[in-house]
Amino acid sequence: MSNKLLEVLTPQNSQVIFIDQQPQMAFGVQSIDRQVLKNNVVGLAKAAKVFGIPATITTVETEGFSGNTYPELLAVYPETRILERSSMNSWDDQNVRDALAKSAGTGRKKIVVSGLWTEVCNTTFALSCLRDTDYEIYMVADASGGTSVDAHNYAMDRMVQAGIVPVTWQQVLLEWQRDWARKETYEAVMAIVQEHSGAYGMGVDYAYTMVHKAPERVQHGERIGPNPAK
Repeated sequence: MSNKLLEVLTPQNSQVIFIDQQPQMAFGVQSIDRQVLKNNVVGLAKAAKVFGIPATITTVETEGFSGNTYPELLAVYPETRILERSSMNSWDDQNVRDALAKSAGTGRKKIVVSGLWTEVCNTTFALSCLRDTDYEIYMVADASGGTSVDAHNYAMDRMVQAGIVPVTWQQVLLEWQRDWARKETYEAVMAIVQEHSGAYGMGVDYAYTMVHKAPERVQHGERIGPNPAK
């Protein structure tokens, strides 16, 4: 029996949408540390770029309220058009629909979503898109945020009940990589891990330098001492 939910994410079946990753929206986030949120969003964007996965970036009320998309996110996709909307629901915007449909037409029907806020812009988009298409929605819980822990969690629960799949950004990264024998992306994935994956990245740095005796990633001043005080 065929079950699409049993299919793993691959670089060939996925696309990504970033919804309203803008400063004024982030100011209202209380469900996750906002620095962690931004780190995870950029980590996800870099992962998608490494695997050649198309990204849609959409914004709301940029000039009137929300402000410009994080520059760190835009730097990953400098050529990508930013799709401005008036509706909180991205699915109400034809440009967004067209962008998703273009990639879905090549078999990329698994839509990986990172957005603000979980309970409004993410939920309405996900439910509407799922209702109107045969796409699948993968909601990146730790690259999204709500105005309270409850707002985020209950929105995630509501979406899961509707058939939307909850994931985390690092889970998506490693699902795309899948096999460490894939050397064409190995180094780039490890670079993302080292920069964005916290303790996991620290462990990779330690293993590389202390166990495998690889050079450090950065150049620094001479290490001197110890020199016990007299």
